Amino acid sequence: MLKIRLKRLGAKKSPSYRIIVINSTTKREGRPVEELGYYNPKTKEMKLNKESALSWISKGAQPTDTVKYLITNCNEDGTLNYKKKEVVKLSKKAQAKKAEEEARKAEEAAKAAEAAEAPAEEAPAEA
Repeated sequence: MLKIRLKRLGAKKSPSYRIIVINSTTKREGRPVEELGYYNPKTKEMKLNKESALSWISKGAQPTDTVKYLITNCNEDGTLNYKKKEVVKLSKKAQAKKAEEEARKAEEAAKAAEAAEAPAEEAPAEA
């Protein structure tokens, strides 16, 4: 069975990978059937021949989870469509305060919606 997987290159603690098509029983650094591109996780730099990858998948090659992610998030020109997520960790007190604030805002919005509906219902009755 053919697999589309990563072949590790680079020095210790600075990995770089080639995206390859290889027999599933071959070792990780073995001779590939075809090289489809490369991926550097530190710089988020990638170049992938997406057409070739999709044709190998249609022929029955199984991509690994990481390679499947890279293929789905690949632009048409073969570069990675990477969106940096902003993760902000809050303390438990700050999380509780934020939850209270959101609940208060939701309550105020509900009251405002009720106030807006009440005059709207009375106005047609008077006319």
